[in-house]
Amino acid sequence: MQDQELLQDGLALMALGMGVVFVFLAILVVSVTLMSKLIDRFQPVPAAADMGRKSLSSSASSSPDDEVMAVISAAVHRYRSTRRS
Repeated sequence: MQDQELLQDGLALMALGMGVVFVFLAILVVSVTLMSKLIDRFQPVPAAADMGRKSLSSSASSSPDDEVMAVISAAVHRYRSTRRS
């Protein structure tokens, strides 16, 4: 009978531990959700002018320069020529 009681105590301890973890995670989810709503309420929306500046800089950096293309082409050509030897 001692094995049966030991098994029951182990299962009770496991259930208690899982319950504590579940409650902690539920409180964590609720607190993060509330903080997100609180920040959305008091944090102003970024101005539209900032978005315009970002799009200009990203479009300028997306097209590679001719010089960069030449350097990359030279590096590939040199790599291929040394590999054949």
